[in-house]
Amino acid sequence: MTSVTKKKYVKTEVLNTYDLPTNEQKIVKVLQSCGNNLHEVITPEGDQFLASMPTKFRKYVWIKRGDFVVVDPILEGVKVKGEIAIILRKDQIKHYKEQGVWPKAFSDPNEKVARRSSNSDDDDDLFVNTNRCDYPTSSSEEEEEEEDDEESDDDEAG
Repeated sequence: MTSVTKKKYVKTEVLNTYDLPTNEQKIVKVLQSCGNNLHEVITPEGDQFLASMPTKFRKYVWIKRGDFVVVDPILEGVKVKGEIAIILRKDQIKHYKEQGVWPKAFSDPNEKVARRSSNSDDDDDLFVNTNRCDYPTSSSEEEEEEEDDEESDDDEAG
C-alpha cells in the first residue's frame, strides 16, 4: 500500500470512528508529549502513565496537550502502560457524552457556561493560520508613509 493510500485510510478512520470504548479501554487526557511517540496521559481517576502512539498513526496524525484519546492497556508494561487506539475529536467527544460513556472527571464546568454564552453560528471550528501574525498598523506609521509619498511627489514635480 502506498503512503498516500495509507494516509487516506488512517485519516478516514480517525475522522469517522464513533466506536465506544470497550470495558478494557480507557478514555484519557494527554498531558504532554515525551518524544519517541510516547505521550504522558492521565486517567479520570488521576493515574498518570505513558501511552505509545501506534505505527499506523505516526507521521499521519498529531496530538497535542489537552487532547483526549482512548487507550488499550498494556498489562506487562512497567512505564508504558497503554497504546493509543482512538484519537478523539470534538464531534466524537460529543457522541460519547450523548451515549453516557464520557467520564465525569473530564467534564469541565466552565465549558457549559461557555457553551451557553456562545452562538451555534460561531466560527471557532474554522482553521486559523497561527503562522501569520496580523499586526495592526499604527497611525504614526501611516502618517510617515503619507509624508514619504508627498516628498517623492514634490521631487518628481521639481
